[in-house]
This record gives sequence, structure tokens and C-alpha cells, in this order.
Amino acid sequence: MTPIAKQHTAPGDSPAQTRLIDLVFPGDTNHDGTLFGGAGFALMDRIAFIAATRHGRVPFVTASCDHVDFRAPARIGQLVELVARPVRAGRRSLTVEVEMITEDLIGGERHLCTRGSFAMVAMPDGDKPDWHVPAIAAEVSEPAGTELRMTDIVFADQANSFGKMFGGDALAAMTKAAFVVASRHSRMITVLASSRRVDFKHPVPVGSIIDMVAGIVQTGRRSITVAVELWA
Repeated sequence: MTPIAKQHTAPGDSPAQTRLIDLVFPGDTNHDGTLFGGAGFALMDRIAFIAATRHGRVPFVTASCDHVDFRAPARIGQLVELVARPVRAGRRSLTVEVEMITEDLIGGERHLCTRGSFAMVAMPDGDKPDWHVPAIAAEVSEPAGTELRMTDIVFADQANSFGKMFGGDALAAMTKAAFVVASRHSRMITVLASSRRVDFKHPVPVGSIIDMVAGIVQTGRRSITVAVELWA
């Protein structure tokens, strides 16, 4: 699996849905090997914040959450895919619905794990007294294909003393996207064999929303080449 990486400063467009994909590791699970409810809830709140901020282009905070129903466990080694979509806009508030779906890497079975609704409140700058949450546009269906888009946010512990994202953390996020694409395509566990070329073109400040866009460019008998771009 060879990620060929590029890095840019802004995505060309924003998808109607925001997706965060992660793996369930032992440190996030209880004694039965299933994801802690608090860890799952933290991921849901994180993607709700990202979706709200991307929609309003101002900072948001979580005001409340409703109807968070845990329907199925997420187990060690499974993928968890969180999908967030704004569903209702007020003047300074936004309701974001979030689903967390589990996926078995080998079998491909997917199950709705958790669904919840998050009320987010905008915190615009003081020089924007007339600002209000933009209206929600009609949802656009996502094109079918093998390309994957994963979204996340850069935190302070991922940054150097200048407040810019470490190159190693950027590579880790990009490699995760390559791993997901390759594993979904082959339905086998894949590992990183090499990285042919990585070009860092712009620094990524703390607080940036990042998109990892990954797609398969070549397959061999036992290998898959994945091209990955990181947009900030």
C-alpha cells in the first residue's frame, strides 16, 4: 500500500455530509472489548462541531444533545464511521444529526451503532452583530465511486511550537485514509509497505478542518497503490 500524498490549503467544495472514520483500539474499549460510550459520544460531538463550523464558518459550542441511542456495540478492530448533517437552522443555533456506523473490515458488514441530535450554538466575533446561521441547502447525493473523504480537526497536541500541524501527524492521518480504502477494496487487512513521495506545500494551523481524500490508482496481485491528498 503506497500513499502518494499532496497537501493543499482549501477543498474545492464541501460535501453535504461530513464524515469522520476511525478504528476502535483497545485503549478505547471496556473489559468486554467494546467501545466506551463516552469515547463514542466524544467522536459524535467532534463531528457535530466540525459539521456546524463548516456550515456557519464561525466557531460553535455544543449546547445540548437529544436522543442519543446506543443500538449496537463497536468492537476492537472495527471501523466506526460517523456521518453528520445539519438539519435545522435558527438565527444563532444549528441542529446537527449524527450517526455512528460500525463496519467489519473483513466481512464488510455495517450496523447502525448510535444516532443522536446535537444542538450547536454559534459564537461569532463581536464585529458581526448581524450575522446569522446560513439556511440549510437541499442535500446533494454523493457520487458513487472508490474515492474516500475523511474529515477531522487539528488539535494543539498535534502541533509544533509554531502552532502548525506536525508532518508526522499529517502522514498518520493520510495513512489511515489509505488503509481504509485499501482494506475496503480487498476485504483483507492491509499494511503500509512504502510511501513513494510526500509533498508538503502549506502549513496547517491548529483548529483547521482537514479532509483526507484517498482513491485507488493501481492494483497488483498482493498490492494496492492509493493516492492521498490532505486539504486544510
